[in-house]
Amino acid sequence: MPQRIVDLTLTLSDNMPAHKLFQRPIVTPHLTHEKTQSFGLGVPEDKMTFATTFIATIDHIATHVDAFYHTNPDGLPVDEMPLDMFMGKAVCFDLTHIPDLGDIDVKDLEEAEEKAGVKVDGHIVLMNTGLHKRHYPNVEVVWTNPGLTAEATHWLADRGSKLHGVEGPSTDKPSHNLFPSHRVCRDRGITHYEWLVNLEELVGKKEFMFYGPPLKIHQGSGSPVRAWAVLDA
Repeated sequence: MPQRIVDLTLTLSDNMPAHKLFQRPIVTPHLTHEKTQSFGLGVPEDKMTFATTFIATIDHIATHVDAFYHTNPDGLPVDEMPLDMFMGKAVCFDLTHIPDLGDIDVKDLEEAEEKAGVKVDGHIVLMNTGLHKRHYPNVEVVWTNPGLTAEATHWLADRGSKLHGVEGPSTDKPSHNLFPSHRVCRDRGITHYEWLVNLEELVGKKEFMFYGPPLKIHQGSGSPVRAWAVLDA
């Protein structure tokens, strides 16, 4: 059966918006084709130049996944987590009725599950709220994201959802510093992707495969990822 790949990854770019607690990244040319003309590479009849890019960033920028170690000092860093954790069957919930700084609660997940037509049973659950399209690239995007309640996060864990994913910089609202969802993830041994994009393309697609492998960062608390979904065309 023909398949379609949906890229769920936000481009990592210079000085892009970041979570309120984190510094923005630096992405800038390092060596350019113009600069490397003087290197004398290749042969006279076929000279070669090259370009490189300098990247300076923490590990929780753009589309990324949190390692267990991020909120648990005894948790596994990203390079020690099993690679097969970062892929699997998935479903996307339509939560576009949730307003900026709203709460995603158990009732919202139950209604979205019924609408999606997929019973959550070990699925990676992605949540489309429309936040990214409403605000990005304006900095308001880091001050307006909805948040999962503690009860909603337990709901996901109770159904074997090892991972979930949201638009915007966090699964918790920026309007307080309580981090209920992160704390439940820490206690239940699950984690999440943050700042996924193009989730609206997955709404109504029932079950599909999700992939979001991290970089193998030594003792990393998380990692930028290239995330995608595979849909039956």
